[in-house]
Amino acid sequence: MKYRQLTLEERYMLHTLRSQGYSNAEIAEYLGRHRSTIGRELKRNVYWRSYDPHEADQAARARRSKSRRRWHFADWQLGFVIALLRQDWSPEQVSGWLKRNRVLSISHQTIYRYIWYDGVCGGNLYQHLRQAGKRRRKRYGSPDSRGVMQGKRHISERPGTADERSRFGHWEGDTVMGGRDPHCIVTLVERKSLYTVIGKLRARTTEQLNRRIIQLIKQQKRRVRTVTVDNGTEFHQFANVESKTGAKFYFCTPHHSWERGLNENTNGLIRQYLPKGKSMADLTQKDCNRIAAESAIRRRNIESRLRHLVATESPLRRRRCGLMKQYVSAAILPEIMLSPFQQPPQSANAILSSRTST
Repeated sequence: MKYRQLTLEERYMLHTLRSQGYSNAEIAEYLGRHRSTIGRELKRNVYWRSYDPHEADQAARARRSKSRRRWHFADWQLGFVIALLRQDWSPEQVSGWLKRNRVLSISHQTIYRYIWYDGVCGGNLYQHLRQAGKRRRKRYGSPDSRGVMQGKRHISERPGTADERSRFGHWEGDTVMGGRDPHCIVTLVERKSLYTVIGKLRARTTEQLNRRIIQLIKQQKRRVRTVTVDNGTEFHQFANVESKTGAKFYFCTPHHSWERGLNENTNGLIRQYLPKGKSMADLTQKDCNRIAAESAIRRRNIESRLRHLVATESPLRRRRCGLMKQYVSAAILPEIMLSPFQQPPQSANAILSSRTST
């Protein structure tokens, strides 16, 4: 049963029954309340053996107002948040990094609230947020008109070392479209090291895709053992890639993109460089290499993945947290300290202290 505060009418009735000599249990039964509720009410609001229902109601409202948590942050604290957002970090990344390094405790919901308030005031912090996922209608119950791949392996057959991230050589891949033209890219991410490579495609065809993936795989110094992809038609001729590279392909369950969560998150980061709807016709392979190799996106890749990989204390968590701190302290912090902050609106704390009505 949901808890309800005593109303002013109930407090007046409590006062009347108490003055007539009724016990707490009898008053509770009459009001339809638990006797502990009546006991707490009297303990809090009886002064000199006297209970005033009006003063008790005012005191209860005051206690309730003070109990609500208020969010107040200094301008220098908001400056840290703004600087990290301008580095294209997500609010979840900003909140997690600041808390882990004991700089500031602020939730990602509060950061989102500040971003929208900043937008209302004419700011542009919202432009640093990642794009929402594409909308599409699933045709459940209807046959797939794209064809069926023969001999494909389900992700459940993938080696355990790939799921545990205990061995190098297990990759995830996908294609990323641009505008309405056929130009696109293919992305590959190594699950253990989080290393990312990008290949330019003139069209999303099996011929173009196979040629580029074979080239990217052969460029790797370590052996590529497995590649996990979705069920797109561009991967229908995966057997040709397997025969020329020795890598085995595994396929996710249809409409279960979270089974390749690492690659999906990487594509979200890349979208900040190649926005959805923007043509990739002028994009070159050199540009793809630059995007994948930039120190900023490499650091963001590490930060983004760590938030999901190090949920519990373990040797893996300690090793990767140490690696993350090494990257951030060496490169990101100097950028933060040197980057000019956008001054928050004068009433910035107003939105941070706003409460959602229930």
